[in-house]
Amino acid sequence: MELGMKKAALHNLGCKVNAYETESMQQLLEQSGYEIVSFEDEADVYVINTCSVTNIADRKSRQMLHRAKKRNPDSVVVAAGCYVQTAREQLKEDDAVDILIGNNKKHELPGLLERFFTERKKGLSAVGDIAGDATYESLSVSRTAEHTRAFIKVQDGCNQFCSYCIIPYARGRVRSREIPKVVKEIEMLAANGYQEVVLTGIHLSSYGVDLGTNLLQLIEEVHKVAGIARIRLGSLEPKIITEEFVRRLSELPKICPHFHLSLQSGCDETLRRMNRKYTCREYEEGCKLLRKYFNHPAITTDVIVGFPGETEEEFEITRKFLRQIGFFEIHIFKYSRRKGTRAAEMDHQVPEDVKQVRSETLFHDLVPMNEEFLKWYIGRTAEVLMEERVFFGEVEYFLGHTKEYVKIAVPTSGCPQENLENRLVHGKVVSRLKEHVLQMENVLEEKS
Repeated sequence: MELGMKKAALHNLGCKVNAYETESMQQLLEQSGYEIVSFEDEADVYVINTCSVTNIADRKSRQMLHRAKKRNPDSVVVAAGCYVQTAREQLKEDDAVDILIGNNKKHELPGLLERFFTERKKGLSAVGDIAGDATYESLSVSRTAEHTRAFIKVQDGCNQFCSYCIIPYARGRVRSREIPKVVKEIEMLAANGYQEVVLTGIHLSSYGVDLGTNLLQLIEEVHKVAGIARIRLGSLEPKIITEEFVRRLSELPKICPHFHLSLQSGCDETLRRMNRKYTCREYEEGCKLLRKYFNHPAITTDVIVGFPGETEEEFEITRKFLRQIGFFEIHIFKYSRRKGTRAAEMDHQVPEDVKQVRSETLFHDLVPMNEEFLKWYIGRTAEVLMEERVFFGEVEYFLGHTKEYVKIAVPTSGCPQENLENRLVHGKVVSRLKEHVLQMENVLEEKS
């Protein structure tokens, strides 16, 4: 079989950084002559970009590797990414896996496949010492799965060592992508029609510490790219939210006032055990700064319930703090014991049924916060980047997001032209269409 005839299927597990790397690997394979097919189809090559953030993620990674080999026993199954980095020896013994690729080595995929098909040698491996690797892996994309919004990886690695997290061991130390390379990729995406970019990384707030620059300088350079209408930021750490940082962001009209500010717990004692390097008071001051410089910013966060040693009193302190801040959205996670982390060895592990009750309690608390945030839009004019056609009931709508990442829909029957996909429009928000979607009318397209 000729190389150009080979079919490859890719599957991503985990975060937006992983998704970016999977799309980059796909484009590398396309450039090498592979035909990309669905992961559900029979292929000659299956590439699974694995995740290892929890024990459950490890299990899902193993399941996908075995599912691929079962789909086509003669295929080449490639395990890539974080699970490979943390479980290399275990995967070497797995008959379902033919090639191992660790983090910082994904660009080697086409060459490893070529070697495999030439030598027919199982067990090829490119897994380095990630902790000692200071290079930033050169990966890029010219398009993404989404047609209006492109996630751009600008940073890798983490130096924080939170007590519950395996990622510093899977991703290594902080490494940043040089600003000119980021700008060049975004210019290419803008030329291909993308209007919104999302800057993302494993620990985005650390961007530039290895290059002598910082995240703010990167954002200001990206802001100069013609054709890009919106810049959205991935998850940020509270310590980066200073008066100067927020003030300078507020002076950039392309910045989306949608800030995912990582919290994990609203109790200082729990944060200390987590090895999080801020206090609740510092977090609250950051939120106040965001609301001082931006009008109605969307502040979202992550919270872990049931962390080892979390008492009912500590949980109630967290509940009170969350209500005090008032979030647009909260991503609620039940603590998952991760082998290899300090938290896994801590005393006073919280029972699963207690975690479940606490998770449901926080979800219940979130509902009025979310409703209050969305109610603000009713009767106001909003700018929306339209993304896709959807049906709610039997009515067809265009659906998109505001800069704050609020979902807005408009009936296609009331649109000024046949197709609004990837168009910036504005109009009056008139009602709540469904739980997390608002409806807009009197839609006008933005002038270019």
